[in-house]
Amino acid sequence: MLNIRKIGALGRTYRHLNRYRQVLLILARHGFGDIIESLGIEQYFELGIQALTLGKNQAKSEKTGRPQRIRLAIEELGPTFIKLGQILSTRPDLVSVDIMEELSLLQDQVPAFSSEEALKAVEDAFGKSASIFFDYFDDTPIASASIGQVHRAKLKNGDEVAVKIQRPGIQRIIETDLEILLHMATLMENHIEGAEFHRPVRIVEEFTKYIERELDYGNEASNMEKVSRMFRADATVYIPYVYREYSTMSVLVMEYVDAVKITDLDKIDRLGLDRKKIVKRGSDLVLRQIFNFGFFHADPHPGNLAVLPNNVICLYDFGMMGSMGRSMRELFLELVDAVVNENPAKTCEVLLVITEWDKDPDRRRLETEAADFISRHFYKTLRDIHIGLLLKELIEILSKFELRLPPDLFLMIKALAAVEGVALRLDPEFDMIAQATPFVARAKAARLSPKRIATDILGLSGDLYRFMQFFPGELIAVLRRFRQDKVVLKLELNDLDKMLIAHHTISNRISFSIVIAALIIGSAMIVMAKTPPLFYGVSVFGIIGFGVAAAFGIWLLFAILRKGSL
Repeated sequence: MLNIRKIGALGRTYRHLNRYRQVLLILARHGFGDIIESLGIEQYFELGIQALTLGKNQAKSEKTGRPQRIRLAIEELGPTFIKLGQILSTRPDLVSVDIMEELSLLQDQVPAFSSEEALKAVEDAFGKSASIFFDYFDDTPIASASIGQVHRAKLKNGDEVAVKIQRPGIQRIIETDLEILLHMATLMENHIEGAEFHRPVRIVEEFTKYIERELDYGNEASNMEKVSRMFRADATVYIPYVYREYSTMSVLVMEYVDAVKITDLDKIDRLGLDRKKIVKRGSDLVLRQIFNFGFFHADPHPGNLAVLPNNVICLYDFGMMGSMGRSMRELFLELVDAVVNENPAKTCEVLLVITEWDKDPDRRRLETEAADFISRHFYKTLRDIHIGLLLKELIEILSKFELRLPPDLFLMIKALAAVEGVALRLDPEFDMIAQATPFVARAKAARLSPKRIATDILGLSGDLYRFMQFFPGELIAVLRRFRQDKVVLKLELNDLDKMLIAHHTISNRISFSIVIAALIIGSAMIVMAKTPPLFYGVSVFGIIGFGVAAAFGIWLLFAILRKGSL
């Protein structure tokens, strides 16, 4: 369990101070000194950030686009930030399309740690010598990433296994980075106008929960076992076996499977494997996870897909999974049906049900955009329609209207797009939409089956019975509170504070103008009456009054001009 706490007095510990300096310097080096300056952080550090920002970084920012600089900075910032970037690349509700696409290119290129450290990590996890478990442990890792790395080994019983080991000290590094991220997110909400719309503090809090799950290899083991049970009777799918007795939160021992990478086309052809059969089975694997089970592998990129003899599909790395309830799957089917049948009004209606939004969008404009989207793509044959391109354009439309797509729904569409991309490399004639059509048809038919209708009616009857059972009591309780004057009506008016500030400003200016006018008129009357004492025949009090009125007038004019309008 990660121990995350808010940073109070900045830099109260050496690890915060040292790492915070490093984070700020990397951000400044990649041209984000303006953000650092907006947050007011540089005052705590002797970094010379302003010089960095105004100097070479300005030139650098002109040569490289902002999305690219964000990715480069994240890669340099290390494991925590790389994981955050990878998650943001799946969140169209939080970042723009161009940034999301760039973050999807993030590379987990971290030097491997030594086999001695790996074995020590295993021994620390079990409290026993590694020689008790392993007859052989390969010094060279077969894969290395920011959180951990994988070594090949052999158990005492002779089983070949892959041992996934968490990087030593990674939890402490992540805790420090998360505390710094939380502090920076809080400053962003307080100092950068419009940042609260993106809710940076909430992003960090959600990321903390996600990375907690990823740091517990028990979750990945559970995911593997669950998917394995889903396809237990299917000989065309293979999921590596998990050795629970040798696995902990920081060590995962699973069956080593010697399979062919799905992108190694030469080897696939050399072994006489059937590309079309591989493509069909691989796409069916993902479609069945989505439409039959509602629990799916959310990252089916080429590195996580392999092929065994007889065209059997092997799936790896179950750290990122998605889940979709029946109601969301059916809403997605309604959206697909509306788009395919070229019904912009229905498309608009379903989009507004699926997505989250803070303010009511312009429905007429959204319907026009939906019609344009449909006309651009669905005049083509199904084979020429690519899910990846559809997803990109759909996200752009949603972003334009500030509609947020639920993360799991986005992951589902992205998983389909990833599988389509892999499939087209093996079979350029592959048609993902045609492959998905039977699954969509079966899911739609299932909604009208007698069993499903009976289940829905039974569920509705139960809900109605509970409502009738509790409603009278709840109504009596509300009426009792009304009689006792205990009901408080909370009314929230958006932007009321801004309206009140504007009202106060106008009132103050009018009042100030009346005071100035009164001073001028009063001073003129004093001068006309020649009220003593006199200076060169002019009343001194009148002169003072005119002077004060002039000063107030200049002050008022300056205040108005400073606001940018009269």
